[in-house]
Amino acid sequence: MSRTVNCVLLGSEAPGLDFAPYPGELGQRIFENVSKEAWQRWLGHQTMLINEYRLTPIEPKARKFLEAEMEKYFFGEGSAAPKEFVPPSS
Repeated sequence: MSRTVNCVLLGSEAPGLDFAPYPGELGQRIFENVSKEAWQRWLGHQTMLINEYRLTPIEPKARKFLEAEMEKYFFGEGSAAPKEFVPPSS
C-alpha cells in the first residue's frame, strides 16, 4: 500500500514520494507535502529552467537558484518561466 499526501501543488490527496528527493529540511517538507505527480511536474519545470537560463547544476550559484525556485514552486508564489520562454508546440 502506497502512502498518500495532501499535495500542496495539486490541492488533493495523491500518492506520495517514496523518499525525500532533496537533502535537508526542504527535502523533508517536499516528502511530507508533495505527490509523485507534482514532483514530476517540478522536474519538467526544472529542466526548462536549466535549459533557458543555461545553468550548470553542479555550480553552487545554479544550485542555490534552483533550490530557491523549488521552494517557490511548491511553497511560495510559484516559479515562473523566463519571459522569453516559448513553450514547444504539440
